[in-house]
Amino acid sequence: MATLTGVTAPAATRMTSRHRLILVLLLGVQFMLAIDFSILNVALPVVGEGLGFGLGSLQWIATAFALPAAGFTLLFGRVADLFGRRRMLLAGMGLLAVGSLIGGLATSPAWLLTGRVLQGLATAIATPAALSLITTSFPEGPLRHRALGLSGALMSAGFTAGAVLGGVLTDLLSWRWAFLINVPIAVFVLVATPLVITDRDGMATRRDRGARLDVPGAITVTGGLLALVYGITAAGTQGWSDPFALGALVLAAVLLVAFWVAERHAPAPLVPLRVLAKRTVTWGNVGGFIAFATETSLVFLMTLYLQQVLGYSAMATGLALGVLGAGTFAGGVAAPRIMARLGGRWTLASGLVLQAVATAALLGLGETRSGLPLLLVATAIGGFGNLVAIVAFMGTATSGLPDEEQGLATGLATMTQQVAITLGIPVMSTIATAGGGSVLGGIHAATLANAAITLAGAALVAGFLRRRAITKG
Repeated sequence: MATLTGVTAPAATRMTSRHRLILVLLLGVQFMLAIDFSILNVALPVVGEGLGFGLGSLQWIATAFALPAAGFTLLFGRVADLFGRRRMLLAGMGLLAVGSLIGGLATSPAWLLTGRVLQGLATAIATPAALSLITTSFPEGPLRHRALGLSGALMSAGFTAGAVLGGVLTDLLSWRWAFLINVPIAVFVLVATPLVITDRDGMATRRDRGARLDVPGAITVTGGLLALVYGITAAGTQGWSDPFALGALVLAAVLLVAFWVAERHAPAPLVPLRVLAKRTVTWGNVGGFIAFATETSLVFLMTLYLQQVLGYSAMATGLALGVLGAGTFAGGVAAPRIMARLGGRWTLASGLVLQAVATAALLGLGETRSGLPLLLVATAIGGFGNLVAIVAFMGTATSGLPDEEQGLATGLATMTQQVAITLGIPVMSTIATAGGGSVLGGIHAATLANAAITLAGAALVAGFLRRRAITKG
């Protein structure tokens, strides 16, 4: 932090009691949103039987969430800057409660999909708002790194916990509780947020209060992202030669190019091109994209391995992958110290390298359960490296930007996360089934590709993120 005399003051390193209250609330929000993303995955067959979804229609339960979650997150990240972060967080949590109630009480596929769409839209509203409240509540440096480390750890742990919790609730109660469990938590957040986060914490800056929303940019980028996610999802289920998938991907390319052109001429662009020109933003998001796309798709591959090769149940699979969750939590806790020592560039690259090495070790898995210890150890180590990379990605992609652009920065980061998660699984699924051979052979081929992509990402980050562009804290 620079003083009036031009001398750099040491960054704060200790949290106040108010910092802790804000952090606990926002981490709880993010943990719940992460759980919500994955809680239905293991319950999909049961949901299908209960409401009459055909086998080919089950994917729409996930797609109905992913489309708005990825398509609208950049827009609402910027809206949070313009109209207030606390206000958008409350709107997102209110919408989540409504969507979860609709989904939990659904009596037909249409009502269930409506609930999932509202949940995805709520995620697009609340996630960048919560992240930007963290980055604006904690000054850039050790405190922010620590907060982002805990945030990343709990978000990643939430993805894993969602799979475990979904299996437990489905087996012991009903799949409906995978929806309904959100309602009381969302109501609690709606009550607690105004007591913990003040208007000043979540308000738009004076400059942004006078700004107007870039409507052409909002329409083109949202439409482009929706088309991109739909095209990727359709290609993953129908094949990459499917005309609807290809048409959606072409439309996405056209709209995203139109967005770029619109931003060049807009007086108040949704995404100022000078922000995208920053190496920290561009290459930080590249590293984050690779981290999310590879690790979430690896979870898919290991789920396939545990259930289709080794014959484990959905609940046993979720519990086995809980070890990965423990590794990610440890990585999130350790990441701030690693960043303080190595800086963002090398922390991001090193985390990806560790993840790649651990992923490559999984090529030793065979057709018997004797390889289970290898899976547990390798996924835990890979999860540690992945979360170190994710925390470095968040710290890097939001560094060097003023508070009035933190909603934009976290919106970009959240968009990167959602699109990466959506893209990773179809790509790895395509690789796994391309050869037409054994299930294990396909999993090995996809695992090798996963490790290679992760290693290439580490090389890109190390090569293009110059040290002087990163704030070490």
